[in-house]
Amino acid sequence: MIVLLDADIEKATAGAVAACFPSAGQLCVSIERLYVAEQIYDEFVAHFVARTRKLRLGAAYDFSVDVGSLTTPAQFETVTAHVADAVTKGATVLAGGRVRPDLGPLFHEPTILADVTPEMTVFAQETFGPVVSIYPYGDVGEAITMANATPYGLNTGVWSRNGARGRAVAARLRAGTVNVHEAFAAAWGSIDAPMGGMGDSGLGRRHGADGLLKYTEPQTVAQQRLQGFSPPRGVTHDRWSRILTRALWTLRRVGAH
Repeated sequence: MIVLLDADIEKATAGAVAACFPSAGQLCVSIERLYVAEQIYDEFVAHFVARTRKLRLGAAYDFSVDVGSLTTPAQFETVTAHVADAVTKGATVLAGGRVRPDLGPLFHEPTILADVTPEMTVFAQETFGPVVSIYPYGDVGEAITMANATPYGLNTGVWSRNGARGRAVAARLRAGTVNVHEAFAAAWGSIDAPMGGMGDSGLGRRHGADGLLKYTEPQTVAQQRLQGFSPPRGVTHDRWSRILTRALWTLRRVGAH
C-alpha cells in the first residue's frame, strides 16, 4: 500500500487497518508492506498505531471482536518466527508483537514493524498473518520502485486525495489488482473485472469474461484452401519461400489480412 503526500491521514490509516488485519491478515490480498511519504510519515504512524492498538482480539463469532485467531499451528509458527527474526535483527515494534495464549493457542496481536531491512525474513517473504512493515519514502518514483521490488504481484492499494493522481501511480505498479482509496474490496468486489496475480503470484484470472475463459477448452479447426505452405512440384524451397514472402508482403500492402 502506498500513501501519497496528499492523502487524507484519517481515511488512509483506517484503510491501512482494513488492509492489514481482517481475518488476522490471512487473506491473499492482505497488505504486508506499507510505504508512506516521509513528510507525513510520523503523523500517519501515530494515527495508524493508535487505531491498531484499539483493535479487539477474541474468538467470538459476532461483531464484538475485530481480529480473531490464526488458522493452524504451522501458520502461527510462521508469524511468530517472522516477528522474532525481525526484532532480533533490529526492527522496531510499534504495535503488537506478542502472542496471546490467554485468548487461545493461536492468537497473535496485530503487529506493526518499522526499521525493517532486507536481511529480515519479513522484508520480502509472505507472512500471511497480522503483521505489516512500514517504510518512509522520499518521492513517488522511489515508492513505486520499492513496491515493485518483489517477485510477487497480487494486490496493492494507493491513497491520495486526487483520484487521477492515485490512478496514475496505480498504472505503474506491477500487480494484478490495484485499489485507489481502498485496500482490496474495490477490486475484489468488481466481479465483472478480471482478478489475479503477476509474477510469482500466479497466472490466469478469475471474475468477468477473463475468468469465464479459465473454465473453457478452446479448440482450433483450420482448413487449408488452395495451395499450402509446401512448394508445388518443380519449385525449389528457396524460390517458394521468396514467392510466399512477396505474396504476404503484397497482401499486407493492400490491406488483405
